[in-house]
Amino acid sequence: MTGKQIESPIFTPVSIGPVTLRNRVIRSAAFENMAYGNSPSQDLYDYHVAVARGGVGMTTLAYASVNRSGLSFDGQLWMREEIVPGLKRITDAVHAAGAKCSIQLGHCGNMTHRATCGCMPVGASSGFNLYSPTFVRGLKISEIDALVEDFGHAVDLAREAGFDCVEIHAGHGYLISQFLSPYTNHRHDEYGGSLENRMRLMQRVIRRVLEAARDDMGVIVKMNMHDGFRRGMQESECLEVARELERLGVHALVLSAGFVSKAPMEVMRGAMPIRTLAYYMDMRKFWWLKALVRLFGWKMIPTVPYKEAYFLEDARKFRAAVNLPLIYVGGMVSRAKMEEVLAAGFQGLQVARALVRDTDFVNKLHSGEIDRSPCGHSNYCIGRMYTLEMKCNRCVEAMPEKLRREVERAEKRWA
Repeated sequence: MTGKQIESPIFTPVSIGPVTLRNRVIRSAAFENMAYGNSPSQDLYDYHVAVARGGVGMTTLAYASVNRSGLSFDGQLWMREEIVPGLKRITDAVHAAGAKCSIQLGHCGNMTHRATCGCMPVGASSGFNLYSPTFVRGLKISEIDALVEDFGHAVDLAREAGFDCVEIHAGHGYLISQFLSPYTNHRHDEYGGSLENRMRLMQRVIRRVLEAARDDMGVIVKMNMHDGFRRGMQESECLEVARELERLGVHALVLSAGFVSKAPMEVMRGAMPIRTLAYYMDMRKFWWLKALVRLFGWKMIPTVPYKEAYFLEDARKFRAAVNLPLIYVGGMVSRAKMEEVLAAGFQGLQVARALVRDTDFVNKLHSGEIDRSPCGHSNYCIGRMYTLEMKCNRCVEAMPEKLRREVERAEKRWA
């Protein structure tokens, strides 16, 4: 990057615990589906190194499972010793490009199938997950104990692989979120019932993670500000969760919302591109689900209106309630809105779709070449992501005409 650069708070350093980033922009942990065979790939390397060269303060490898039972996808990272060299290759290259590197650690809970996770899916409680769909078994206490240790071991592996930060996924209806939410937690032991009990797994995981992170790794937690539906967690309980995470000593929170199995578009906003989602589904595995999506996808995954910075109003309430650093995520596409968010007291900005559209987004903002992302908010990248690697529609050659028309309609709607 050459020539005069734009002066803005966006491009000033910020610290997350012991880690200092060169600027406030973080590539959020949006699932790439590039860890083929649950291991780092050249595609995963190329993408994150390109994002680092494109100017972010930190890039985040997404949705790495702490054990096999937590896997949702064949293209998802599974933290184990054998993948450390491949991860170290990525972190070394990201560091060489001037950025820091984080990895999101979690467990999908009931959002999987036996063929992927190697066992009957587990969750906070037994039941049937219609979204997957699959029967689910509630975790035993002994399994919870082992799971907590798995999180600690995953942090150890992340350190060995050269990561600067870890991001613990406690939102979006995955396992920790399933324990937190009354919608999925129907337990009658010390892990169910009151919010105090429903927070117990989260508390144990975070204490173990902080212990493993020691004093040289940043610890970030992604959490919900609400689940997005009546029977889920509401804002008042989520505020209590945020206060508890601050008390435990985490270094920053990422404030999100939504529940993948119940309110998925609350997370991303806009419409799910149903034709795209169904088109890329594997007929050999999911022929029946593909048919259901084609017929009833509009009802199964209802649209939630998109607007720039769509979580900001909710996030301001959390800013007023806690003192630790907060990282804003949700509809960050323009320099003006990013500056507005920072002025509201947020320390960092997470960006995903703008960096799927163009890995040089941050450098172009900084140079003044652009003042907003050209992302059209069609969510094509999301519809594709569940089967193939995440990619913007602008980077796909020979796209079927029916998908192109779907993209064009969506881009006109949210322009």
